[in-house]
Amino acid sequence: MLLRQDRALLAIDLALDIAFHAGRGGGVTGAAEIAARLGVLRRGIEPALQALVRAGILDSHRGPHGGYRLARTPTQIALADLLAVTVEEDRAPSATGPLAEAVTAPLWRELDAMVTERLRALTLEDLLERARAAGLRRASAEPLHFVI
Repeated sequence: MLLRQDRALLAIDLALDIAFHAGRGGGVTGAAEIAARLGVLRRGIEPALQALVRAGILDSHRGPHGGYRLARTPTQIALADLLAVTVEEDRAPSATGPLAEAVTAPLWRELDAMVTERLRALTLEDLLERARAAGLRRASAEPLHFVI
């Protein structure tokens, strides 16, 4: 597995933002809102959002009140599921020479297995708990009060 950090972090950030702000309930959050919260361009996140929808991690809803929400509960979405969308298989350079074949290639496979195991153990719910522990709260819309 060759992990692209920029794509991997974007997939995690997108899913976490949607879980934090829309969850799996009836609410959705739009791509423009997500992009604004993440400080990125909307067109930069659209391909990743579409890939997460195709992978069954997100649901998308079209229309003027459309947007994205989780397709499953946060406890059912492992970080490995998110990163599977970003992984480029079989692109790692092959080992050259006996030392690389005997030492560094097995080391890389060992590290890959450790990372994969940890990513399978962590879920979006774990990240939401970390957000709560850090004191982050979902912004609540203030009710409008009209005085005549």
